[in-house]
Amino acid sequence: MMKRLIAISLLVLLGMQTALADSREHEQLKRSIIKIYTTAAAPDYFNPWALLNPKQLSGSGAVIRNRQILTNAHVVANGSFIQVQRHGDAKKFRARVKFISHDADLALLTVEDEIFFNDTHPLTLGKLPDLQEEVTVYGYPIGGKSLSITRGVLSRVEHQYYAHAESYLMAGQIDAAINPGNSGGPVISNGRIVGVAMQTNQSAENLGYFVPPSVITHVLEDARDNVHQGFPELGVVTQSLESPSMKKAAGLEEDQDGAMIVKVFDDAPSAGVFQPGDVLLQVDGFKVAADRTVEWRENQRTNYHYAVDRHHVGDKLPVRFSRNGEEQAAEVTLAAAPPSRAMVLGEQFDRQPRYYIYGGVVFVPLNMNLIKRWGSNWHSKAPIDYLYARNQWSNEEQREMVVALKVLPANVNLGYHDWKNWTINTVNGHSITDFDEFAQLMETNKQDFIELRDRSGYRMVLDAAEAREQEPRILQTYHIPQRHSQGLFSQLANKEQ
Repeated sequence: MMKRLIAISLLVLLGMQTALADSREHEQLKRSIIKIYTTAAAPDYFNPWALLNPKQLSGSGAVIRNRQILTNAHVVANGSFIQVQRHGDAKKFRARVKFISHDADLALLTVEDEIFFNDTHPLTLGKLPDLQEEVTVYGYPIGGKSLSITRGVLSRVEHQYYAHAESYLMAGQIDAAINPGNSGGPVISNGRIVGVAMQTNQSAENLGYFVPPSVITHVLEDARDNVHQGFPELGVVTQSLESPSMKKAAGLEEDQDGAMIVKVFDDAPSAGVFQPGDVLLQVDGFKVAADRTVEWRENQRTNYHYAVDRHHVGDKLPVRFSRNGEEQAAEVTLAAAPPSRAMVLGEQFDRQPRYYIYGGVVFVPLNMNLIKRWGSNWHSKAPIDYLYARNQWSNEEQREMVVALKVLPANVNLGYHDWKNWTINTVNGHSITDFDEFAQLMETNKQDFIELRDRSGYRMVLDAAEAREQEPRILQTYHIPQRHSQGLFSQLANKEQ
């Protein structure tokens, strides 16, 4: 009986010691969860020489190796002043962005004052759990000062559109609330980071998304030399091949599946390999299904971009494809994705807008920053020409659209005072390729008049001599510091060289 009591006592003691060790480990983990305060001053794309009123934002992060804090890019985007605060501490420390990937919605911060990292234990990256496994989200939702810990189940892992930069990458889905302030907080399993909380599903309750380990690892490797290269691309547009008729017409056998290549961009790394009409069969050993998915984990499928996203710029990617019923193999040397394949450049962060003022008319390139300036309902409120342009691909003849955003009323522009959001096609009969070429045509004009036209033939005519004469007064009247964005013509000079 005595032996049995001793054994029970030892088990109880051991359990208490284990519980104490787990408690200490959990407290140590919480010390590595960081609250982030950001003052963000974004450019005003309606008045591209000015900034919008600064906003105070908050988010979360986690200390990782090399005295870095891992968080979301959208937590610190356009940040003019950033502070960080440890769990349980009242003091805030100044931080700066060390590396940022807007595509992956991830950022690395650092703090110059090394005292900040005292008593913090760098968290390590873990393996993505299996579906239906429980994970824990740490962060500071709704701007609260106390650390919040919520649990959820990993319910899905597949490609999703990231809300921050509209990129298309792998994401994990959990049934745990991710509220403002949670963004950037770590998703934890077995004491390791298995994700970074980034966004919620507005149409469903308690449904959130996080950046998974595969994307985090890619960004951490990209950050080693502090030169952002991002995710490489094949440079093709594909469509599903689920139609039996299309499959037969492409010359595929019944046991073959793949994705139909409908467009190959001229400057793409695969331009010398693929042709429109080819069928993509395999990417890096992954078989491509008719719905354009690959099996990345047993019984789990996602878009074939997964096989490309695992690589870095300069890697050689093996592919197999069918052309006229003949199967072929090749290697594609992956290159960095260009800023945009679309006519409308995607949303940009941490940079100033380009603009050019002539004769009191404000000209800008069309981009998503301008379109989103119409607010959360930009899909219905932005000009129809802008929205239509989003569905067009750029080409050698036109890479970018130029807009006469508004007219600053003056004598030189009488008759056009109510013109706004007008897309321009030619300058004195010269077609416009992009905004840089447009600015160069305007700046080097030797004719008496500048004539601008749109595709429908409507025109705006400005007297060149009057425009030059009235320019200083126009800028002074409307409190505009410069008639064009900083560095515009120095960039043009560099291009010519």
